[in-house]
Amino acid sequence: MKLASLKSGRDGKLVVVSRDLRRALAADGVAPTLQAALDDWTNAAPGLEALAERIEREPDSGFPFDERACASPLPRAYQWADGSAYVNHVELVRKARGAEMPPSFWTDPLMYQGGSDTFLGPRDPIPAADEAWGIDMEGEVAVVVDDTPAGVSPEAARDRIRLVMLVDDVSLRNLIPAELGKGFGFFQSKPSSAFSPVTVTPDELGTAWDGGKLNLPLRVDLNGKPFGRVEAGLDMIFDFPRLIAHATRTRALCAGSIVGSGTVSNKDPGGGPGRPIAEGGRGYACLAELRTIETLRAGAPATPFLKFGDVVRIEMHDAHGRSIFGAIEQEIRKYG
Repeated sequence: MKLASLKSGRDGKLVVVSRDLRRALAADGVAPTLQAALDDWTNAAPGLEALAERIEREPDSGFPFDERACASPLPRAYQWADGSAYVNHVELVRKARGAEMPPSFWTDPLMYQGGSDTFLGPRDPIPAADEAWGIDMEGEVAVVVDDTPAGVSPEAARDRIRLVMLVDDVSLRNLIPAELGKGFGFFQSKPSSAFSPVTVTPDELGTAWDGGKLNLPLRVDLNGKPFGRVEAGLDMIFDFPRLIAHATRTRALCAGSIVGSGTVSNKDPGGGPGRPIAEGGRGYACLAELRTIETLRAGAPATPFLKFGDVVRIEMHDAHGRSIFGAIEQEIRKYG
């Protein structure tokens, strides 16, 4: 089934969405918000599934679904833990700032705790005060888990995944080096993220979901032009069960916790860095990778980071070309 949160109060209004993303049914008779449904998933899921079956069986039921009216599926969450499952991305962005990558990064996941109190809506602008901060998008996949005990194994973690969605994890690249140099992690350099209008249960993904990875291309456009068609299931060194197990090594996760994949990133089929779409490659899910490759080739980046007025679009289609999660589409806007 497909779920969304219409903008309403702090936590949105839960709706069930048709597979074609055209209609929705209010779910307040089952749970007023997505967090409330996740808090009581065993009891809420059957009622939500009944609504999902009804909207497919009765195509005139409900009301027109408008992605622009959506908040992120969880407008705020108890936890947002973002991993770096695509180690190729980590290697490239570290090269960009002159940092060596320890060999352990290929065997032990990286993860940071992001801000989860003010997620942006999928069609909300990305606010920034200064283009000099180095504004960048990061296209990712994320999962939402049920209550998950500390010390869970990767095998057991598979059964805790309740929902899957897309992410634009905004980064301020020029603030990162000084912040990480303090040895205390991201904060100012990681402002509010945005998630896709719709989140789906894993069964909705069919064979594209193998229990740990989503094996479909992530489509990233910049100002209406293809920027990335990166394969989400390829080059993912740590799958979601492994990331969840890493997150729970010393703590439990409560229902509604979000775990991100990190920026989807592919190597070239020949084993080298990925190539731009214009050169026959899969492109990228963030600007930092392209800028690093430009530096490796020519000694300096040629592509700027995002400017005010730029528009980023992140989406994923199924094997038949239909949008699964709806689109994250955001304009960069100046604030202050």
